[in-house]
Amino acid sequence: MKGLIISADLAEDRELFYPYYRLQEEGIEVDVASFSTGIIKGKRSIEMEANITLKDVKAGDYAVLILPGGKAPAKLREDEDVIRIVKEFAKAGKPIGAICHGPQILLSAGLMKGKRGTCAPSMKDELAEFGAEYMDQEVIVEGNIITSRLPKDLPAFSREVIKQLK
Repeated sequence: MKGLIISADLAEDRELFYPYYRLQEEGIEVDVASFSTGIIKGKRSIEMEANITLKDVKAGDYAVLILPGGKAPAKLREDEDVIRIVKEFAKAGKPIGAICHGPQILLSAGLMKGKRGTCAPSMKDELAEFGAEYMDQEVIVEGNIITSRLPKDLPAFSREVIKQLK
């Protein structure tokens, strides 16, 4: 089983690393995709290597998708490959976890209309503008989509992502 994390520079470091290692603890191989291969530098200057480009991602190769927050989603949501990948995961009913500002990508992919979700408090109005019902809870599971608010919610977020894989 393989997992995919999509991220870029200025991601929230904890939201990138915590799910990465949590999936590995479950025996899941994890790829990190970005605009190019090489080092991603988080908001706190912690580095992670992206080992695959967004253009090279085949959603069928993966069982789960993670979308960390921070400032990276604002740029990622504009990329056609990111939107393609997210829509392919959704169509296949595979789990998609998005935390903090990660749900911005779900909004751009048109996946939140009429659904419940949560996100960083600073983007709750945006969630509502796209037709989703904002809920101030540590984690919301709506079908195959798992959303969380902030790094403090990472244990609950990761627990629900892992549940979807069993």
